[in-house]
Parts: sequence; C-alpha cells; structure tokens
Amino acid sequence: MKTDTYRKRPFGWIACAALAAMVVGVTGCSSDSDSGEKKPAADGSSADRPKEEKKDDAATPPPSNTRQSSAEEAVAAWVTAVVKGQPKKACLVMAEPASGSSPAQVGSPSRCNSDDPEVRKMRENLGRFRESFSPKPPPSDPQVEVAKTPATGGKAVVPADKVTIDGKSLDKVIVSNSSGVKEGQLDVNMTSSKIDDAWYVTDFALDIG
Repeated sequence: MKTDTYRKRPFGWIACAALAAMVVGVTGCSSDSDSGEKKPAADGSSADRPKEEKKDDAATPPPSNTRQSSAEEAVAAWVTAVVKGQPKKACLVMAEPASGSSPAQVGSPSRCNSDDPEVRKMRENLGRFRESFSPKPPPSDPQVEVAKTPATGGKAVVPADKVTIDGKSLDKVIVSNSSGVKEGQLDVNMTSSKIDDAWYVTDFALDIG
C-alpha cells in the first residue's frame, strides 16, 4: 500500500471512519465492523487485548459541563477513553471547529449517546484505535500523561511522543502494535482546539515516511 495514502488526514465526526480504516491498515488490527465494546475477539489472541468495557454503553454519560481546561487535558482524556474502550467518552472530548457558515460541533451526551448512524459509526471506528493505542500487557487503568504543549491561536498540536501511557510513549506503542512500520517512520499528531472556553480534540494526523 502506498504510504502517501496516509499523509495528514483530518479527523472529524464523519472523517473518523476513513481515518480509523487507515489506522487499522497500518497497524494490522482486526477489520471487523464491530468495535471492542460490542463483543470480544473470537481468536486466541484475545488475552493480549484490553478487557471489554461494557459499562461505557450502560453508564450514564458524564454531565454536559464536563469541560477540559487545557489542550493537554483534552488529549489525555481522549487517549484514556480510547485505551479503555470507551468511545462514547472519547466522543465527549471531540469537536469539529466552525467552518464557513457552519458552527462548531462539540461532543455532548445527547450527541455521543445517540443512535444517529454517523455517530454510531464514529464510535465503532474509535474502538478500532484501541489495539493500536494499547501497551502490552493492556492496562486496565491506563495512566495517560501529556507533556506541556504550546498553543497558538487557541490551537495546540500534540505529537504522539509527548503522550505517555503508563510511561510508554504513544508513538512507540503504535509502532510496537504495527505490522511493517519501524520506529522513526511514523509521525502522529493530535490537534486540540479551544471552543467556547473548553478544549477538544479536533484533528488527528498520521504520516508515514
């Protein structure tokens, strides 16, 4: 597969589906249409994967006033939710900035918990990030830290090597879960933007070179 297929792709409510498919292709994860929150893997490798988090579906979503006060908090909350297999919680810290006449769309309990086909598909595909982002052995309670990142104009770009999961940098975790990608070839960045005095994850760029 040509590596330029993966260069600097945006991550939004709808674009997430395409991006997830690319991440699955790069890391060699399962291509099943169901996310981890629906059913466990049937093969013997399931022991190496994080335990299923059923409570994300059943639990009451966090209140709408749950707001991240910094770019680092938003990225940390998003990565934590992904690793724990909680795509609805990840959704709550995602947003699409305003564009032209379209207002910004931020994650809310009503939107992230809805049965809207696009949102449901987005949640499924967020589940596919889980294997890529999970260290081995998979942590049940991942401790995610994000190094201080300068923000300009209400936006901060956080490289994956500035994010650690239980002390392991996210870029190295992704490479270790990959198939055919070597350290130094992968460039992953998450963008966090300030919208209405709160910070959200608004973009994800994946570059292989």
